[in-house]
Amino acid sequence: MTEVATRFAPSPTGRLHLGHAWSALLAHDFAARAHGHFLLRIEDIDPTRSRPDHVDGIIEDLLWLGLQWEGEIVFQSQRTALYRMALEDLKRRGLVYPCFCTRSDIAREIAASASAPHGPDGPLYPGTCRHLAPDMAARRAEGEAHCWRLDTARAMAAAGPVDWVDGAGARHPARADIHGDVVLARKDSPTSYHLSVTVDDAEQAISHVVRGRDLLEATHVHRLLQALLGLPSPVYVHHDLLGTADGARLAKRNGAPAIADLRAAGVDPRHLVADLRAGIFPGGYRPLAL
Repeated sequence: MTEVATRFAPSPTGRLHLGHAWSALLAHDFAARAHGHFLLRIEDIDPTRSRPDHVDGIIEDLLWLGLQWEGEIVFQSQRTALYRMALEDLKRRGLVYPCFCTRSDIAREIAASASAPHGPDGPLYPGTCRHLAPDMAARRAEGEAHCWRLDTARAMAAAGPVDWVDGAGARHPARADIHGDVVLARKDSPTSYHLSVTVDDAEQAISHVVRGRDLLEATHVHRLLQALLGLPSPVYVHHDLLGTADGARLAKRNGAPAIADLRAAGVDPRHLVADLRAGIFPGGYRPLAL
């Protein structure tokens, strides 16, 4: 039987809020029930938004909640060599291509299209640079800023039919094409969320990914990358998100209550965690089914 290992993997771009606490608690308790392992990974690959003081805040908040992880904290910023190796593998096999389009270039092309296809996050990249001749693309990549995109159609053909398993044991076909040609590396970052999380979950032997339902659609891309890179696929357990009484999702950008604010207000963390485990949420917040 596979040994259970879960992880909590926040980005240090702000303080944790109540929704983060609930997600961390669910991942922690999932591992605890199976006498498994709960790991902490800091996804600090965004150099413009990640801050060391937010890392300190994440650690402080988790410890205040009584959530203890095993082993050393993993920082994605220290693992760029692993992501580069994975990207080079995909490059050698012709499954990625350099893209020189700016955001404004893409917006203009989408606006000029009579029927631009849409994915979970909006209009899909129209594939402009996918059609560049390989020798021309290589020459331009030597001197022009570019990102690397997955040639999703070619990648799906190379991988063949693959599926992923949810927490109930149901299998779902991996349809990465709903996202179009996703970015796997940028000029200011050696990796994207999709590539780094796929590599890290395998390297850390994560058996069950417990995360919010807002990331359910990303699972299709992750499963395709696992198949391409010969990596194991964990079970995916997507939980509901927390929201306000009127249905708005908790998020940093809309003033969700920070764990630090609850601590400053004198909230007892033991009572808070007990309530969360019982499905009781402060301030009228509640789970939202997407």
